[in-house]
Amino acid sequence: MKVVLGVAGGIAAYKACTLLRLLTEAGHDVTVVPTASALRFVGEATWAALSGRPVHTDVWSDITEVPHVRIGQEADLVVVAPATADLLARAATGQADDLLTTVLLTARCPVVMAPAMHTEMYEHPATQANISTLTERGVHVVPPASGRLTGKDSGPGRLPEPQELFEVCRRELERGAAPAHTDRPAAARPLAGRRVVVTAGGTREPLDPVRYLGNRSSGKQGHALAAVAAARGAQVVLVTTVELAASAGVEVVSVETALEMEHAVLQAAQDADVVVMAAAVADFRPAEVAAHKIKKTHGSGTDGAPDTSAPDVSLVRNPDILAGLVAARGEDSAPVVVGFAAETGDDSGTVLDHGRAKLARKGCDVLVVNEVGSGRAFGTDDNTVHVLRQGSEDTLEVGPATKTEVSEAVWDVVADLL
Repeated sequence: MKVVLGVAGGIAAYKACTLLRLLTEAGHDVTVVPTASALRFVGEATWAALSGRPVHTDVWSDITEVPHVRIGQEADLVVVAPATADLLARAATGQADDLLTTVLLTARCPVVMAPAMHTEMYEHPATQANISTLTERGVHVVPPASGRLTGKDSGPGRLPEPQELFEVCRRELERGAAPAHTDRPAAARPLAGRRVVVTAGGTREPLDPVRYLGNRSSGKQGHALAAVAAARGAQVVLVTTVELAASAGVEVVSVETALEMEHAVLQAAQDADVVVMAAAVADFRPAEVAAHKIKKTHGSGTDGAPDTSAPDVSLVRNPDILAGLVAARGEDSAPVVVGFAAETGDDSGTVLDHGRAKLARKGCDVLVVNEVGSGRAFGTDDNTVHVLRQGSEDTLEVGPATKTEVSEAVWDVVADLL
């Protein structure tokens, strides 16, 4: 694939060197188009050595090749990282005063921009308006990460890590998204303007300050669902119990117990278009939580000797968050609710039998059923699922596939419902 890597003049330009390396190692033919300001941070020789191609910043080099038209026309993907406030403004207003902006005007392929700047610049209404304009045209604007900026400053505006940007580029190339210009903007960003809530991980129900009741869920599938939704343009809230790094631009709400997750989900779902319950929520919790660690010898017997028996633990049922979301929906049946069911199958039925029964019982719009157990689903990087839809006898089987590929399939189903 032919990829154009645009680099604007920000300190984060050094990270683009790693992104360039990832793209070339993946077999892509990469042409680097830096702005003149970008060369003040990383020199032309570095870009040429890493890409194996000549590097130009103006429209007058190799003029017989008409580079300001040809480079954009031939590209399969254009990615700009970092995209400074100045570059975003020039792209949004259609300026063509250097090679990079002319490439952006001639490109008829997916365009990815990764803003990076100080927080005040990113949050300024002018920058936000420019981002909105570009998004409406079908440009995939990757929200910046939060973290250390230049100097002592910290906050939103940090360029996402190169590996994450590479994954965004990979998905855009594989999906063959629609051209990023005004005649087909919606297809390039199928969840643009949508608000999505995703849950991830297994809840932990405390028994005492040290111990808890939990499960084997790693949270990887939920985090993958959030990342793909963000890549498709959604505003994403991820309610999670695990400490996996979230995709840039995803709002993370950390919880631990089922009750905390219920509260966070109901709050976030009030104005959501879609809620995906991928978390493994514990069905039960201890009726009482000990204030101190329960000792192995937890008391004294009738003879005064230490009591070495196991303590009795009473359990109470946790709320059914999925069923509660369905019951709370209004007449417009919003939001779309997607459930996940981890099943093992038993003498009373197969995994799919239990999944169909659960779909009918829960009343959600989509149920993603996967078989779990030793070496299956939990903690692995791949998955095999059966996607069931309410009111349909058809089953979509996905896998064995990566959890990102499973997420793509789930969001394709949701897109049809939306």
